[in-house]
Order: sequence, then structure tokens, then C-alpha cells
Amino acid sequence: MTSIESVTLAVPDPAAATAFYASAFGLGTHVRVRAADAPTSGFRGFTLSLIVSQPSTVSSLIGTAVEAGATTLKPVQKSLWGYGGVVQAPDGGIWKVATSAKKDTGPVTRQVDKIVLLMAATDVAASKRFYIEQGLTVGKSFGKYVEFAIPSSPVKLGL
Repeated sequence: MTSIESVTLAVPDPAAATAFYASAFGLGTHVRVRAADAPTSGFRGFTLSLIVSQPSTVSSLIGTAVEAGATTLKPVQKSLWGYGGVVQAPDGGIWKVATSAKKDTGPVTRQVDKIVLLMAATDVAASKRFYIEQGLTVGKSFGKYVEFAIPSSPVKLGL
């Protein structure tokens, strides 16, 4: 495995989810949906982050997500590390939109620089070994956090 081209989300209503993700984030084929086998509630074991270049892009993406039906979990705000916010999509997916920049450097865009899939793992060491056995290499690893180096991939993976 040398690249992750898309993330497929199991959702209760694929047509509604497809419409939501197109209008909220415009990620094209990087986020796909399929019908869920069983209903879910609460945390699903992962979050998705959209890393962007500047605060106005964060605000734009969070704004269109809320307009399309997302619920704000953490309002957009400045922090020590940058600017960001968190929403929950109508299908239950949790999305963080963030930038390390504290000031805009140009006009607002809707350009997403990175999509990051951060998966919860009961045993991070075992999960890390699994992905290494699949051909991934570790980019960063500290404490209970692992990020895999997948330079050509539009979707980054972390545990």
C-alpha cells in the first residue's frame, strides 16, 4: 500500500450524505459513501480532518458544512497552534477543519491541502505493526500517536 486515494464512509442515507459532502466540503472522489449495515450512534472510532492554508478557508468550509446540516461541536477559534473548528455531519461523522496559520495571506479559497484520517486504536503498537506489514512507513511517532508517511497520497493516516 503506497497511497490512500479515498475514504469510504458507511452512512444511513448514501444519497443525503453524498449531497452533504459535495456542498459542505467539495472533496470529490476523496470521500465516498456506502449504505451502513447497521445503525450507529456516538463516536465511530475515527475523525477526519481537513488541513487548509488559512483561517478564512477554515471559516468557509465550516460555514458551508453548518449550512448543509452539520452540527457545530467546537466553534472556529484561534488557539496556540492556529485556527480551527469541529463539526458533526448529519450522518454522524466528525470533521475537524484546521490551519496552523493565524492570519490570512490571500483571498478565501476552498482548497484542502490534506485530508487526515485519524483512527482510534485500542492497541496502538499492534495497529502500527499491522500498517507497517502492509507496506507503510512511519513518518512521526510519539506517545500514543503514529502518523504514516504516504507522500503521494491525498489521504493521510494516523493512529
